[in-house]
Amino acid sequence: MQIEYTGRHVHVNQACRALCEEGLERVSKLLGRILSAHVVLSNEKHRCMAEITIEIRANKLVSTAESTSMEAAVRMALDKAETQAKRFKQKMVTKKRVPKEEKVSAEPELTRPRRATAVKRSADRKAAEAPVGATVNGTASTKKSTPGKPVVPVMVHSFPAKTPVIEPHVVRSLDSVAMRPMTLEEAVKEAEFRDREVFVFRNNKGIVCVLHRKRDGKMELIEAP
Repeated sequence: MQIEYTGRHVHVNQACRALCEEGLERVSKLLGRILSAHVVLSNEKHRCMAEITIEIRANKLVSTAESTSMEAAVRMALDKAETQAKRFKQKMVTKKRVPKEEKVSAEPELTRPRRATAVKRSADRKAAEAPVGATVNGTASTKKSTPGKPVVPVMVHSFPAKTPVIEPHVVRSLDSVAMRPMTLEEAVKEAEFRDREVFVFRNNKGIVCVLHRKRDGKMELIEAP
């Protein structure tokens, strides 16, 4: 396995190299053969950051971590890489186990309850609008009505006495941030692989860009001024 080390404002000593090799060996046992790995260590003010990129066949695993010490940041990044490797392995096993025929046959079963519900609602609406004694779908309507006045269905809404207030829960994460500059194509692939709705990166000119996945599936690019 080929491992490349990059240090930004920090020296990559032998202890960090040994720690990375030990952790990547565990990841290699889960994924099989690893083509290459790139470890980027950086130190900015009082923050130590580690980014590990693992190339396997046509995919990449990227894990980032931040801590007050470089050793702790490397250990956290390796733990994230191992978690991603387990998830990726389970995903591949699931794809192999589920045949295509089962996926196709499952689609009509999902639509049957919706059609049955639509038919039931239509029958209930006809029964509500029908006069007394009329027959709806072979069943006589037994609802009472005032002589000379049509039956008008009334819908009653119930509202809670007090609207619950949901407080925002803020969680700090670096999984949606790229620590190295990349092109737009690389950022799109990285956001797809990490399965992130929002992805922040810097382009080759150093401009901060944000990729946002819209509801229709399209990716929106936002460039900071």
